[in-house]
Amino acid sequence: MGELAARLRSGEISAQALAEAALENARHDAYRTLDPELLRAQAAAADAAFAAHRDLGPLQGLPVSVKDLFGVPGLPVFAGSSARLPRRFERPGPLVTRVLGQLALVVGKTHTVQFAFGGIGTNPHHATPGNPTVPGHAPGGSSAGAGVSLAEGSALLALGTDTAGSVRIPAAWTGQCALKTTKGRWSTDGIVPLSTSLDTPGLLARSVADLTYGFRALDPAPAPITAPAPAALHLARATGLFRSELDAGIDAALDTALEKLRGAGARVSEASLPGADEAFALFRQGGPVSAELKAFLAAELPAHLEALDPNVRTRIDDGAGISAEEYLHRLRQLRELAAGADAALRGTPLLVTPTTANGPPTLKALADAAVYRRENLRCLRNTGVVSYLGLSALTLPAGRDAVGRPVGLQLIGRAGDEERLLGAAATVEAVLRD
Repeated sequence: MGELAARLRSGEISAQALAEAALENARHDAYRTLDPELLRAQAAAADAAFAAHRDLGPLQGLPVSVKDLFGVPGLPVFAGSSARLPRRFERPGPLVTRVLGQLALVVGKTHTVQFAFGGIGTNPHHATPGNPTVPGHAPGGSSAGAGVSLAEGSALLALGTDTAGSVRIPAAWTGQCALKTTKGRWSTDGIVPLSTSLDTPGLLARSVADLTYGFRALDPAPAPITAPAPAALHLARATGLFRSELDAGIDAALDTALEKLRGAGARVSEASLPGADEAFALFRQGGPVSAELKAFLAAELPAHLEALDPNVRTRIDDGAGISAEEYLHRLRQLRELAAGADAALRGTPLLVTPTTANGPPTLKALADAAVYRRENLRCLRNTGVVSYLGLSALTLPAGRDAVGRPVGLQLIGRAGDEERLLGAAATVEAVLRD
C-alpha cells in the first residue's frame, strides 16, 4: 500500500483508476452493498485533492472495504439480515470517520454472518461470498466478505470486527493477514454490536506491510513498529488445547514454518497459555455473548428476532437463557482469566498457534446442520480463547494443509501488544517468503 500511495502522490496512477479496478475485480459476492457512482465520486474527490497538493492522510485514494456492521454515510446497514436496519445505525463512528477523513475509497459494505454470530461465513439471507483462494469452500466469518475483497483484489485494506475470531478466521481461510486489536483500543461506536464485552474492531490486509500501513493510518497514537532481526525473534509454540484435533497437515504446515524461522536464526520454544482450557469451557457455554446479543436485539431490533439465520438462532438459544446472576458470574470469570493470562505473559515471547483447527469446509458439506455446528466450533476455538483472555493477536499465512487449503499462523501477545505483533509478523513474513 505504501508504494501505491507514493504513486498516487506522484501522479503516476489515479484514484479513479484504482476505483475502476476495484469494481472490475468485485466478482465473488464479497459485497452486500456496492455503489459504483458513490465510489467514483470519492475517487474524483481524492484526485482533486492530490491535484491541489492537499494530502489528508495515508489512505487517500486507496480502496478500502467495510464490513456491513459499520455505519457509513450514504450506505445502508443490514448486519447480515434480510431487512435494512434503521438509519441511526448508518452514523459513522471514529474508525470510519478517520477512513473518510483521509479520502480513502470505500468500495462497499462487505457481507457478514448475521449479526456477526458465526465463524464459518455463511448467510442464508444473502449470497455467501465465494472463496477465491479455494473455490467451493467457506470464506470464514463473520467478516466473510472482508477476506474475499482482499483475495479478489477489490480492496487493499478491509475493516472488520473480531469478537471471537471474526477477522482472523476469514483472513486465514483466504490466505490474508489480520489484526485483532485489544478491547478498548479502538472505539466500537458506530458498529452494530454482537457482544459489548468482547467486540473489537479489526483490520485485514494482503500482507503484514499493508496491515502495518493501515494500522498506522488509523490508530490515534501508534507506538514505533520495528521488525526485529530473525536472531532477535523469540516465539513460543503454544501447547495443549491449541494443538489438539487439527485437520491433517495443519500441524505440519506450522512445524515447517517454525523450522524455517529456526533456520534463519529465530529462537522457537514451547509454552502453555494459562487459562486456555477454562476460557474454552466458558466459550462453549456461550460466555456472555449470546445473552448480550439477545438483549440488544430485543431492545433495539425486535422484528429481526423473527428472521434469524437458524445457525445464529441456535447459538443464541444455547446461551441466552441464563440468569442475571450467571451472566455476571461469567463476566467475572472473563476478568479473572484475562488478568491471569496477562500476568503470565509478561516478559515472555509471543505465542504461536494455528489460527484455526480446521481448514475451510466445502459449502456443500455445511448444508448439514450438524457439520456446520462442529466446524464452526472448531474454527473459533483457537481464536475465541484468545479473545476470552483479553489478548491481542495477528494471523498471517503459513502454508497449506494436506489438501491444499490455506493455513494461518496466529501470533498472540498481551493486551496492547499490537505494535510488537506487527513488528514480529513482518520478520516472520519475510522469512517465510524467502
